[in-house]
Amino acid sequence: MEAFLSKKRPRRSAATQVIRRQPLPKDLDSNEEDTSTDFKLATLASLHPNVDQAALLDLLISAEGSLDAVTEILFASRGDGSSRKRSATGTGYQSSLAAFRRPGDSQSAKRRALTRKGQTLHLYTPEDILAHTPCSIIHNFLPTQQADNLLKELLEEAPTFESQTFKLFDNVVQSPHTACFYVDGLEEQKRQKTEYLYNGSFLEDIRQITPQMRAVSATVQTAVNEEIAKRIKSHYPDGKKLNYQSPHEWIPNAAFVNCYKGGAESVGYHSDQLTYLGPRAVIGSLSLGVAREFRVRKIVARDDEEHARSKDQRANAEGQVAIHLPHNSLLVMHAEMQEEWKHSIHPTPVIDPHPIAGNKRINVTYRYYRESFHPRYTPRCKCGVATVLRCVQRKKENKGRYMWMCHAGNTPAKEGCSFFQWAEFDDDGEPPWVKKPEYSVDEKTGQN
Repeated sequence: MEAFLSKKRPRRSAATQVIRRQPLPKDLDSNEEDTSTDFKLATLASLHPNVDQAALLDLLISAEGSLDAVTEILFASRGDGSSRKRSATGTGYQSSLAAFRRPGDSQSAKRRALTRKGQTLHLYTPEDILAHTPCSIIHNFLPTQQADNLLKELLEEAPTFESQTFKLFDNVVQSPHTACFYVDGLEEQKRQKTEYLYNGSFLEDIRQITPQMRAVSATVQTAVNEEIAKRIKSHYPDGKKLNYQSPHEWIPNAAFVNCYKGGAESVGYHSDQLTYLGPRAVIGSLSLGVAREFRVRKIVARDDEEHARSKDQRANAEGQVAIHLPHNSLLVMHAEMQEEWKHSIHPTPVIDPHPIAGNKRINVTYRYYRESFHPRYTPRCKCGVATVLRCVQRKKENKGRYMWMCHAGNTPAKEGCSFFQWAEFDDDGEPPWVKKPEYSVDEKTGQN
């Protein structure tokens, strides 16, 4: 069900959240052969919830699959004298995609890809997000007062945040939002400033986590570990963790706090850096303030022959999903996210102001920095700096393999070198130096 229904702005009740929706990217009737009957029926059911689905199907067949034609028939039959035409791609509602599944659908059918290139599927319910993305979401995550206190605390910090500057394809670019990095304690703050490299350089503005962040982190830790266990049981083969995924408890000992001021501030499609997190990293992302749209898309690996095919032949394998992130929601990006998907915060021309944050969104991305990936252990390139860990995503022949590469070239005024080394890990995602005598058990557990 590609390019589904997005947000509407009627009144809200405590039991029901109705969301204003944006129009579809293009007219559905312009590619009737590419749009499934199930999707058309689901669209009509969302626009006309009081009409029996069997009747909608009969109308769809009689109209030769034209959504606009069916909608014209339905509005003409209302008998209210209205002559205004209404398109099937206009405003409607979505409760859950589960409502449109047939009783005989298998579990695998529920999780089949629903997107196509150029189209966006909008998801709102936790069940749909869990089924169709590498994420899970918890709405109303914190007690109301605690969420508001954390938001107020971080809004006081946000005016001193800075935009990140980095090199992208030989051009120096600046991120279209501001951010700051927080770590757990004074000792870790000192280590970060002198030992950890980002884009080949040291960060100057590293702060200790705030009192409210510290109070929340234990709740985040418990929730994320519970979501990891659920994900393994319900989504992974044989109910076992993914290869390279850590079997140990996830501990939020660092956090990037992002501030998006207004609808224009955003971040493009990317995967988060794995260098200090290790493979199959899990991230807990807490949203506060203005609701924004979080988009994900699966990375499609191709060989040279597939690259040579026409775009139309590859289109069904691509597309994007939009997840609505309201105030006080925790999104868990699971172990398949960074290697197999990309994500972004989409710009928007209109936002709904938040009573405390105004036009700002604060996003706290809690991360687990693993001691076994401290830069004292990782390979160094010819530049003499610690390398960055990356995963092959686009090339089918090496998809899923990890590599250590020079990262100095991503820093303005630095050229970097051509260092490259394949990375190796055991089944639990631990690098080979963990087994060496000089790597102590205390360091492995993170307790120095």
